[in-house]
Amino acid sequence: MDPALDIDLTVPPEIIWQRRPKFQDRVWLHALLLLLTIGSTTLAGIGHYLSYQSDFTPAQLPGLSLGLIASGFWYSATILAILGCHELGHYFACRYYDVDASLPFFLPVPPPMLTGTLGAFIRIREPIPSKRMLFDIGIAGPIAGFLVAVPALFIGLSMSHVVRIPANSTDLLELGEPLLFKAASWLLWGTQPDGYSLNMHPMAFAAWFGLLATALNLFPIGQLDGGHISYAVLGPRSTYVTFAMVGVAIVLAYFSSSWIVWTVLMVVMLFTFGPRHPRVFDEHVPLDRARIILALFALVMFILCFTPAPIQPMELIGR
Repeated sequence: MDPALDIDLTVPPEIIWQRRPKFQDRVWLHALLLLLTIGSTTLAGIGHYLSYQSDFTPAQLPGLSLGLIASGFWYSATILAILGCHELGHYFACRYYDVDASLPFFLPVPPPMLTGTLGAFIRIREPIPSKRMLFDIGIAGPIAGFLVAVPALFIGLSMSHVVRIPANSTDLLELGEPLLFKAASWLLWGTQPDGYSLNMHPMAFAAWFGLLATALNLFPIGQLDGGHISYAVLGPRSTYVTFAMVGVAIVLAYFSSSWIVWTVLMVVMLFTFGPRHPRVFDEHVPLDRARIILALFALVMFILCFTPAPIQPMELIGR
């Protein structure tokens, strides 16, 4: 007797199997988070603009006005453009490959947080099946954000100016300068003499934060963008890179307290999701030459955007 399948032929085929709808989002939630982040980053931007205007002296707090609110958009619009393009790079790559993903979730943080936001993310709601798809989705975000951050950096630095550091300043914070930031600052302003510092325009600060966010995302660990890229290039061997980079993060946290929170988050992520990257079906198939070149470009981006001590108290001795 031939084997038989227990199928009810009276049921239309479209009822037996239906394509699961993709890219279904609660648009109101994404819009609400974006509006809240616009508000929080604008408030942060107002603070940066007043500090910029006061040249490292205590800023006077004027009454709220439309002009003051507009000044906050120098920072707000820039950082939202960098973060938004980063996440939309991932999102549109997912749309291209028909991998279900959410719209960007923006994360607002009220003052006194310097940045006004903890960044943004998208949620990928199904496994990414192939290595090339994983690589393209992983690298699309950092490249998109980087292409916005670089011109913003040069424009913001061009609107900055060099000022003398007040002798009685004790509460200033010094920002660690990534290599790209150092190069752009030197091209536009040269080397500052002792006792002077570059007073950054709010757009330059937004670009600095965008570079830092790019470096953090490119850390070759777990489910971060750098982890996706590392796994696509190295396959299972990327697990060793993950453990090595966690060690690097712990060392960085020992020398600079500004790394502590990020290091703790990475360790928690590893314990939650495990150190091994989710597998793809073609794990042992090497990437093509064009993608290897892009992977090297991602490494260059990471080096250019990385700083070992992002924020620390300014040492005024000898200035």
